[in-house]
Amino acid sequence: MAFAINGKFTSQPITGVQRVAYELTRAMQMREEPGNELEIFVPQNAREPGASLKRQRRFPWLRGTLWEQITLPLAARGRTLVNLCNTNPILKRRQVVMVHDMAVYDVPNGFSKKFLLWYRLCFSILPKMEPLVLTVAAFSKRRISHHLKIDESRIAVIQPGADHLDRVVPDARVLERLQLQDDTYCVIVGSLDPRKNLQRVMEAISGLGHMRDVRFVIVGRKNSRIFANEGMEAMSRSKQVIWAGFVSDGELKALYQHAGCLVFPSLYEGFGLPPLEAMYCGCPVIASSRTSIPEACGDAAMYCDAASPEDIAEKISLMMSDGALRQRYRTKGMTHAREYRWDRSAKRLLDVLHGKEGEPLSELAARVPAG
Repeated sequence: MAFAINGKFTSQPITGVQRVAYELTRAMQMREEPGNELEIFVPQNAREPGASLKRQRRFPWLRGTLWEQITLPLAARGRTLVNLCNTNPILKRRQVVMVHDMAVYDVPNGFSKKFLLWYRLCFSILPKMEPLVLTVAAFSKRRISHHLKIDESRIAVIQPGADHLDRVVPDARVLERLQLQDDTYCVIVGSLDPRKNLQRVMEAISGLGHMRDVRFVIVGRKNSRIFANEGMEAMSRSKQVIWAGFVSDGELKALYQHAGCLVFPSLYEGFGLPPLEAMYCGCPVIASSRTSIPEACGDAAMYCDAASPEDIAEKISLMMSDGALRQRYRTKGMTHAREYRWDRSAKRLLDVLHGKEGEPLSELAARVPAG
């Protein structure tokens, strides 16, 4: 069967979903055998790093959602289209769709009405199209089956990798810029999204007055919805809190390598890649015990109650006051994270596509017309 990858993600900034699409595509292309090459169809505004993927076919008509819904299905006629970023052309048959989570149903308050309307429309149509559905965790598989009424036998789990960080050169200049010392600060990632639970982290920090030498480095911009009240704004001006803003991959890797820990008390994750990335870099992790995060982190993280600022503070105090404990979690985390490799994920996905996983797609193709 001829496959093509939906390359809309090549025109977007690399965040979690786009990272998975880029790394899976790259790893699958590296595993291909002659005569079975995997092409990626991309829009005219493809950017790096997606623009450097091999075997691209560029289709210049339209952009964004219009490109995906109109140009792409026309270009992919006769192909099985592999969509790795939640959405897919709604008028195309014979598709594989990776759905990363069901956040638009489970935690709708974090999204705009326009975003909710579009994604819920796409997801409501998905079961009628009878595609093979991919996802990133067993937790997400259960939520997809629950909300979309898709039998779990039609949903394949492809867990992400973390070894893309081998290609990232750490930029330790960020430590000097932010005036940080080894092992004396905590990293917090994802401040823009309310699901990342920054407000409770800030409340936890306010209760750590006995740890004045510990700094908290927040990667990302301030969320105006969170800091709309005077109390939260005052917390954000604490000398213990450092707003790093946007950082490059190299700067983030350096921050992880030299940090005392990552604090990741997220309320909802389809998988939870940041703690795995931190572990891969040798950073101990304090993580939420909710949704898919324990599935991603196993026994290599210290868990906290994401709903309790007091418990978050207690776990930070415990981790940052005990060097031997940090070293144990550093070692456990590195061992755990190195099991998550993109080549392994790509092999699993290619096995699914080529019918080596019970042939669900082959059975589907036999009764669904191309187009």
